[in-house]
Amino acid sequence: MRLIRYRYLLAGGAILMCFLLSAVCAPLIAPLGPDNGDMPFLPVSPSHPLGTNDMGDDILNELVHAGRVSMSIGILAAVISVFIGGGLGILSGYFRGLGGELFTGIIDVFLLIPMLPLMVVLAAYLGQSWWNIVLVISLLSWCSTARAVRAKVLQLRETVFVESLKGLGIGSRRILWHHMVPHVFDIISAKFVLAVAGAMLSESALSFIGLGDSASISWGMMIHYAFKRGGFSGGMWWWYLPPGLCIGSCALGFILIGMHAEASHRMSRPNLHTVPLSGKHSI
Repeated sequence: MRLIRYRYLLAGGAILMCFLLSAVCAPLIAPLGPDNGDMPFLPVSPSHPLGTNDMGDDILNELVHAGRVSMSIGILAAVISVFIGGGLGILSGYFRGLGGELFTGIIDVFLLIPMLPLMVVLAAYLGQSWWNIVLVISLLSWCSTARAVRAKVLQLRETVFVESLKGLGIGSRRILWHHMVPHVFDIISAKFVLAVAGAMLSESALSFIGLGDSASISWGMMIHYAFKRGGFSGGMWWWYLPPGLCIGSCALGFILIGMHAEASHRMSRPNLHTVPLSGKHSI
């Protein structure tokens, strides 16, 4: 029964462990790096397990090094987006009056904006850069985190314990840091894992349409080059199919871990009217 309960975590962890090991050990797995010239358009063979592309580069080596770029972009963009979304969610849920309405209005405005078209416009305007891709994805993908955190903080704000803290003269900064943040950390952690998957998919979409950083090859850029340079029309499945499978599998691993985190949060939700918010008896 315990294994069934943790099935999402085990499956997602196994998938991600494979990708993380390949990323960490990329210099050992592909010591020549992504750029290693040979005859172009070679099919699958023992010397080239995934063939070569139009430049004669070994696709397996390129695939391994591209994974480091894709996962780095996904994790960094998720960190920034969750930080923004968590901060705005806490502030908009806790404060009343003009300040709370201002933060809530910012969240509502971003929720109404179609994110993918805006990502395309901003990425095209800012230019093809690794950091620009991270910036665009992180600044436009924090809304779901902010909405979930805000809903939890609105619930926490009405508890007797918070009202007692306010009556004792405890400042808002102390209440937010010592009592609100610990109780929304589980939501933030679950949203972070899901945000990594979303950021990787967004990066792949932007790279596929030619808005990625050509100086650092990612899985999305590999598919872009395969489409642009005849991999699709030539039926070279060993060029475009492996990076597509890597994107889907890696995103699935993060999603499974996020599903486990959300399920654990629902099962362990405390009674907010009887348990001190910080989990401590001291204030």
